[in-house]
Amino acid sequence: MPTFIRSTLALLATAAIGAIVLAGQKPVAAEPAATTGLAVATFAAGCFWCVESDFDHVDGVVETISGYTGGKTKNPTYYEVGAGGTGHAEALQVKYDPAKVSYTQLLDYYWHHVDFVDGGGQFCDRGDQYRPAIFTHDAEQMKLAEESKAALAKKFNAKVAVEIVAAATFTPAEDYHQDYYKKNPLKYRVYRNGCGRDARVAALWGKESAGH
Repeated sequence: MPTFIRSTLALLATAAIGAIVLAGQKPVAAEPAATTGLAVATFAAGCFWCVESDFDHVDGVVETISGYTGGKTKNPTYYEVGAGGTGHAEALQVKYDPAKVSYTQLLDYYWHHVDFVDGGGQFCDRGDQYRPAIFTHDAEQMKLAEESKAALAKKFNAKVAVEIVAAATFTPAEDYHQDYYKKNPLKYRVYRNGCGRDARVAALWGKESAGH
């Protein structure tokens, strides 16, 4: 499983992650935004450290939660998902204010931060647990996501490997993964640069990658 790649790159900066979830501890499923006027979107684009960092920079995004979704195992842990076999993907739940940013705008931002032609993982992280996906929360999101994907395929004359599926149970990742890029900026930056994420996105989009 490619988790060792992430750990190895991080170790170039400092010691390996020391925080380990206590045996028997289970993440609590995130509750959807309800009467707050916020909406929820869920995206997978490889390492959730990076996806969280990207979406935290979007005006109108109120909260981001790294976690696991799309699988069958209840209360999966980071190491179970990383080992494969749970069916889950690392993903990000985004709570946003529709008055400030639309779902369509979030989709456009997502396409500019994912290798949309790679369905076997993302960047240096390989495996189904790193597959790119859009998990939709209602019929309108499904419609908009499908339209957006079709437009992207036409624009690039390429098969878009990102799957679009209905959202299922989302399990927040362990605390040490939340805001990882803020808690461990040096390890995060070494990992992100070493994984080639930004270079690949820039190669896909060229000048259009600027400003996203």
